[in-house]
Amino acid sequence: MRLNLLKSTIIALFMSVTAGVSAQNPGYVNVMDYIKDLTADVAPAIQKAIDENPNRVIFFPDGKYTISAPILTPADPEKSVCLELSNYAVISPSEGWDSDEAMIRLGGKNPANTIVVPGSNYYLSGGILDCGGVAKGVSIDSGRETVIRNTSIKNALVGIHIKKGANNNSSDADIHDVNITGNMSPECVGVFIEGFDNTLTNMRIYRTQIGVLLNSRGNVLRNIHPLYGSPGDELFETGVGFYDKGGSNWFDYCYSDQHATAFITEADGSIFHDCFAYWYSNRGKKHSAFRTSGVFNSTVTNFTMGVDGGNATDENIILDEGDTSTRGTGCFDHLRIANPEYITSVSHEKYTVD
Repeated sequence: MRLNLLKSTIIALFMSVTAGVSAQNPGYVNVMDYIKDLTADVAPAIQKAIDENPNRVIFFPDGKYTISAPILTPADPEKSVCLELSNYAVISPSEGWDSDEAMIRLGGKNPANTIVVPGSNYYLSGGILDCGGVAKGVSIDSGRETVIRNTSIKNALVGIHIKKGANNNSSDADIHDVNITGNMSPECVGVFIEGFDNTLTNMRIYRTQIGVLLNSRGNVLRNIHPLYGSPGDELFETGVGFYDKGGSNWFDYCYSDQHATAFITEADGSIFHDCFAYWYSNRGKKHSAFRTSGVFNSTVTNFTMGVDGGNATDENIILDEGDTSTRGTGCFDHLRIANPEYITSVSHEKYTVD
């Protein structure tokens, strides 16, 4: 009797949750209900779909969506929406794109600071943002705990820009399973973070001058892989995998691949665990694993540096320290060096822990 009652309760609960969901009301808004012609500028139609459907998922079927202006989603939980792109839905800028803002601005209107009100959990998921070599991909302008996931960003000037959040500059964003390809201009950045307390996981970043640029603290990066891919050598010397200006950030299994400088650390230093850097060509004159403008204050554990012996360049340095007049508070614990005979400086040894 009790088992049958439990089954009946579960069935009733399921029916109540799914009530009203049908072919006529699938539980989301199809953006094509607002778009009449995909060959024209669809920015006004997309914005109208967002503005008229608070607390709904806006679904983009496969197709190419050309926009002349940024698309803004609300941060206000009573007005927010989620953008769900089918795998081959492509959003691109129109010819003559001249906006300094990203194509998609999450929380770009109706700013808010809450995580407890239903509707605060909005996201961008799936699809392709093809920036055409001229536009920025997506920004997080306001709100907290905003999610970007399973998205491909191509040909971007800046792939993702996380601005200062509404909670004392804390944005608390979660970015995962996103791949970014830059336009390889001198200003090209994969991820630019100004807000605090964000988490980035499982990302590949290619053809950017700086893979990840952090101007803030409290960020966690796990399994992030920037790969330098400029076809020429004119920009190689200034290429950086991870540029940490904020300090007090955490890096776990982050891999700088072929950037002239793998990690730049400033301020109070950060934590690097199981990270590595590798060079397999002799481009440029110097390969540096870590570089600072002052003393070295970061804690580095289980770090691996690899230089392809046949392609070692003139200088292969584990630590390029700007101020050598005194010792910082940093350390290298369990440092691994592939082909140590090609390392041209021992500047790191005063920080090495046996």
